[in-house]
Amino acid sequence: MNPCHGLTGGIGSGKSTVAAILQGMGARIIDTDEISHALTARDGDAIPAIAQAFGRDFIDAQGALDRPRMRALFFADASAKHRLQDILHPLILQRARMLAAQPVDAPYTLVVVPLLFESGRYRDWLQRIVVVDCPEDEQIARTRARSHLDEATVRNIMAQQLPRQERLVLADEVVHNDGDLDALRPQLIALHARLQADKSI
Repeated sequence: MNPCHGLTGGIGSGKSTVAAILQGMGARIIDTDEISHALTARDGDAIPAIAQAFGRDFIDAQGALDRPRMRALFFADASAKHRLQDILHPLILQRARMLAAQPVDAPYTLVVVPLLFESGRYRDWLQRIVVVDCPEDEQIARTRARSHLDEATVRNIMAQQLPRQERLVLADEVVHNDGDLDALRPQLIALHARLQADKSI
């Protein structure tokens, strides 16, 4: 199995952009958000456990997770998100490790995990952790533009994630994404070279 590293960062930090550029350079990308959506889609592996834990009302007419209803529950019941994560996170990790074990013609695998540090499930598997970082006001602006959420909602999501400074302390590599693509790309060229060349990690 080729080396496996993690990519994380707060909401709106630009993880998807960084992952796409590194993929273009030759890295294999495993996106745990995509895994999560597959697990909670129609006939997804997590649907029976979600129905048992939350009731059939949280499964929509197509047999997938009813996301709007679940989001509403999160705001009404602080424990609901943890209950859903207890179902999803082990399945996501299992699927990610299975995908990472498949042979690939790539110098390394980068596993994109939004809640990498928060989940507590990845640090003993992934070799180096790359954190994508930008100022919090930039996170808010990007998330609002992308998702059309109000500022209070975005701040509430951020409050449930590890604080920015704690992520930076835990990072093995930091990508500063507070500028444009011209500022980002040289950092990623250098990062790709390091991850590609260091076979000891």
